[in-house]
Amino acid sequence: MGATWHTVNRGGRQVETTTRDADPVRVLDVTSADYRRAFELFLAGTDEKPITHARLSEIVATLPHRRVLLDLGAGDGRTTAHLSRSFDRTIAVEPSAAMREKLGVACPDALVLPEPLDRVHPPEQADLVHLSHVLYYVPEADWFGTVSRALDWTAPGGTLLVVLQNPESPCMRMAAHFTGVRYDLAPLADRLHERHPEHDYALETLDLHYRAPDLAEAVDVAEFMVNVADLATLDPRPSRAALAAYVQEHFALPGGGYGIGHTQDMLVIRRADQA
Repeated sequence: MGATWHTVNRGGRQVETTTRDADPVRVLDVTSADYRRAFELFLAGTDEKPITHARLSEIVATLPHRRVLLDLGAGDGRTTAHLSRSFDRTIAVEPSAAMREKLGVACPDALVLPEPLDRVHPPEQADLVHLSHVLYYVPEADWFGTVSRALDWTAPGGTLLVVLQNPESPCMRMAAHFTGVRYDLAPLADRLHERHPEHDYALETLDLHYRAPDLAEAVDVAEFMVNVADLATLDPRPSRAALAAYVQEHFALPGGGYGIGHTQDMLVIRRADQA
């Protein structure tokens, strides 16, 4: 049964809430219709793709060679397709069968590998290795090993990109509020630089924003945003009513609608040009 939204007065403010007070935040499986709907709502309301793709194109233009693209965790292939136009060959790693089906449509000429990152063996090094929004699903203790393997798959003179939400973005502050989970690329960048000082490192931020016309949509997308890896382990999970109250308090815009900032960090590692 759907939620019934109504307005109440809290501390002199009119706040929208729902009668489904006891309903927990859902754990969204990537193969489910609920996940696909929330993801499409997010994509329709965010400026992420145009801004991110523009920056990726700038980085690609600086590469000394554009022979091979390796996209680790390629998802539905939207960004893979954007990048692949600049490369002779594309290798995409995607363990999810549902995502691989979409990936095959978006990138019909790509070599698609179905193994997870800890078991995959790409057949050649790549001039650009793209590891975007994947580390959420890797235990933090394994981040260094995962990115080190990705660096091994990067050709000399090539670039490895690691993308993750900025820990201080409104999106990630919300996720931390409800789950206690906090992601941060900065310590990983420091450790990699210490272990591999021969490479060049830069940690960039991309200022991105999602906009929703009403609270119901904003809460559905906020639910998608707090679906971090540890959500399923929480007992009890936070309620959707608590999530709705948080969205209303922190993301309501003065002129109407809702806005959620989701600044991203991009770790750019340019591998030393060595024989």
